[in-house]
Parts: sequence; C-alpha cells; structure tokens
Amino acid sequence: MEMISKVRDWWNDEWRKFFYLLIAFLFFYFAPLEGGKVVEALSAGLALLQDYARKHVLTCLVPAFFIAGAIAVFVKKDSILQLLGPAAKKYIAYPIASVSGGILAVCSCTILPLFAGIYKRGAGIGPAVAFLFTGPAINVTAIFLTGNAVGWDFAFGRLIASIVIAIIVGLIMGLIFSEHDERNAENFLMGMDEERPYSNWTVFWFLFLQFGILIVLGLRIASGIKWVIAGAFLLLLAYLIFFKFRKEDNYEWVAETWDLTKKILPYLFVGIFAAGIIDVVVPDAWIQASVGKNNLLGNAVASVSGALMYFATLTEVPIIETLLKMGMARGPALTLFLTGNSLSIPSMIVLFQLMGKKQALTYIFLICSFSITAGLIFGSL
Repeated sequence: MEMISKVRDWWNDEWRKFFYLLIAFLFFYFAPLEGGKVVEALSAGLALLQDYARKHVLTCLVPAFFIAGAIAVFVKKDSILQLLGPAAKKYIAYPIASVSGGILAVCSCTILPLFAGIYKRGAGIGPAVAFLFTGPAINVTAIFLTGNAVGWDFAFGRLIASIVIAIIVGLIMGLIFSEHDERNAENFLMGMDEERPYSNWTVFWFLFLQFGILIVLGLRIASGIKWVIAGAFLLLLAYLIFFKFRKEDNYEWVAETWDLTKKILPYLFVGIFAAGIIDVVVPDAWIQASVGKNNLLGNAVASVSGALMYFATLTEVPIIETLLKMGMARGPALTLFLTGNSLSIPSMIVLFQLMGKKQALTYIFLICSFSITAGLIFGSL
C-alpha cells in the first residue's frame, strides 16, 4: 500500500514537471521575440509585480495568511471532517462540506491529500467531492485577494457559485454512486484533534480581530483613521497572543502561517509576472474572439482552459484580472475562476487513480458543465 502511494506521488510530480516544461516550450516556441517586444513584456511583468506588492501584499495577503494559519491551528479539523461521513444527515454534511474550504483554510496543494484521506476512510462521496471542489476556491486568502484585485462582485460570485455547485454536484454524485456510501458506511473513522484549553469565545475574538484588521486595511477611508482602527485591533490581538495563548500554540500558529506563505507566495509572484507578460504578448483580439462574449462558446472555452491549466493558489487572480482588461467577458472570467482552481491535468490524473475512471469522468463533466452555467448566469446579471 505504501509503495502504491509512493508511485502515485511520483507519477503526479512527474506529470506536473512535464506540464511546466510543456508551457515553457510553447511560450518560447510561439513568443514574438522580434523588436522590443521582449523588453516590453518583461517590463510589464515587473510593473505588475510592483503594483501588486504595493497594493495587495501588506494590506491583504499578509493578514490573510495569518488568519489562514490561525484557522489551521485553532479550528478542530477532524471535528468538521467527521461530519462528512456517509451516515451524516445530508442537510448537515453538504453545507459543512461546501464551506469547509474556508473553515479549514486549505489551498490547491493540500486539498488532494485531504480529499484522499476522507475518501479512503469512507466519507460519503457527495460530501467528499463537495469538499474537494470548494476547498481551493473559497479559502480566506483567495476570496479577499479576488475582492481587492478584481472586484467584490467577482469575490461574492465566486463564493456563492462555488458553494451552490459543490452541493449540486455532490448530491448528483451521491445519487449516481450510492453503492460507494453503502459499502463504506461503517469504515469512516477520523482521529480527533488535540484539545486546546481555550474557550470558543477566545478563539472567536482571536479570529474576529484578525478579520477586522484585514477588512479595515481594505476600506477606502482616510489613511489616518484606517491605521488608528487597525492599530487598536492589533493591540487587542497582542493582548490575546501574549496573555491568553500558550507559547507553543503561538509558535505553531506562526509556523503554520509561514508554511502557507512559502508554499503560495512564490507561485503567486510567478503568476503575477506571467500576467504582465500575457498583457503584452497575447493580442487582445485573440482574447476577445475566444472569450470576449458571454455565450456558450466563450464559457466553454474558459471552462476547458481552466480544466487543462494548472493554477497554483491565488495565481488565477492576477491572470484573470489581466484577461478582463484585455477583453474577456465577465461570464467566462467567473467560469475560469471556478474550474481553474478545482481542475488541472495533474489533479485529474490523481482523481482517476483515487476514484476510478467512471467516477472521475462524471465529476469532471459535472464541474465543467455547472461552471459554464454559473458563468452564463453571472455574465448576464
């Protein structure tokens, strides 16, 4: 069993490397290198990186990473995941599964092993795939960066569409593959998290103050007022950290925050740089011709493109922001948001190995179909 797991991990890693090499090859093969285009593209990439660093990193990403780290440490993950079992009531399991991506602060690099864990232990297939879909899409950092960079209409649209699609797809998968739940109903077991000596109210205020800092820093108010309010929240937060929490838990919180940061931020910077280059290298006419209209074809192109591309967590935000400026319609943009994080060539390979051909193909088809539908609805509003 351990050998199969190692082979699967190796296979997934090698496919990801192949995908990166393929992207690099296609870029260098088709990139118009004549004249000053290269210098212009590199300059655009660096300029967009600087713009993101000034507008989003300190006031949005840094607080969001700390929140994600706090959620990962202080929220009982196993207590939540236990509610995804096949014997759980549907009205409990599906809402929990569809929002637990935000609760558990999972990203695209951690969602697959978490999904594999609960799926192999016998979780209901419906709640399991609902969790799989929303995990990377609605984590705290992704929603706040989407709102700050692209617009809060997209952030809320992405959030609502992800939750609705997750529940619908989960229910359909549960109906089609009901024998999975019947077979595994008695096998769903989770180890319990360590009990921490903090009341629910203490943890609530700890997270509330961090969210307060994040929200206040994003408000368009006088900078003096903004920093006074944020500073007051920070002082109250410091009181909790130094006088209410154990040192070892604070260290674990900082370590978890750093772990998320080092896994995500480098890929984000690469994505931002690539978005700047795309703005120069890819003609606007191509974007407008393929995804420039909110119709079935435009959303289908966006859905298939998102399923075939690999977006590390948050990299989809600057890329889609750039594509919107180049003429991408709102509907296809939301469709790309929905499929870009949930599907990719490496993740689909893993899903075929974990779920089998029939279940994986059904899941992929449903996600693409409902993402297209969501894009058409959002684009028409």
